[in-house]
Amino acid sequence: MEEHAFVLDYLPKGRPDDPRRKDPVAYGVGDKNFVVLELVPKPGVNLLVGDRIGLLKEDPTAPIEFVRGRIRYEEMTHAAQSELPFVLEQMVKAQEERFMKFFNDAGPITTRMHMLELLPGLGKKLMWAILEEKKKGGPFKSFSDMDTRVKALHQPEKLIVNRITGEIQNPGEKYHLFVLPPAPEHESYGGGGGGYRGQQRGR
Repeated sequence: MEEHAFVLDYLPKGRPDDPRRKDPVAYGVGDKNFVVLELVPKPGVNLLVGDRIGLLKEDPTAPIEFVRGRIRYEEMTHAAQSELPFVLEQMVKAQEERFMKFFNDAGPITTRMHMLELLPGLGKKLMWAILEEKKKGGPFKSFSDMDTRVKALHQPEKLIVNRITGEIQNPGEKYHLFVLPPAPEHESYGGGGGGYRGQQRGR
């Protein structure tokens, strides 16, 4: 269950591409499982792209009336799709410790593939450079530490962002490193909406 989300788009007059939907709507991505959500804001609130907002009904400061549901990438507005990588980078940098743990703890998936190789743009040569530097100099402490110690690696946070983006765009990915896989069609994401402001439709 997502307790907070970062705003990707806010349409106070509803979606212009659907004349039947004139009520305010917002789109956000959860900061725990990176689930993309359609949100119904409370009347009179103003949401800004990149804002971190609460989702739980127990939170009186939450600007959201209820969570309408989890949506697919193609159901987002074009503006939300455009903002996604920038907001994800903001989120990844804010959770640096979490992703340092990923880089430091990542191991083999099979006898032929390492977890690090699932990051777009990271091949075997760079994988071995990361593993050898970690063995020689100890666990990485930050993105900048990785950047400095692994000469061929530039902006490792972008590797994470690109992987999260890919998992959101392609929910059928075999391996989900960061994004919660979609539930079967008959299930409701979030365990029937418990804790959310309203029910979510099942994916």
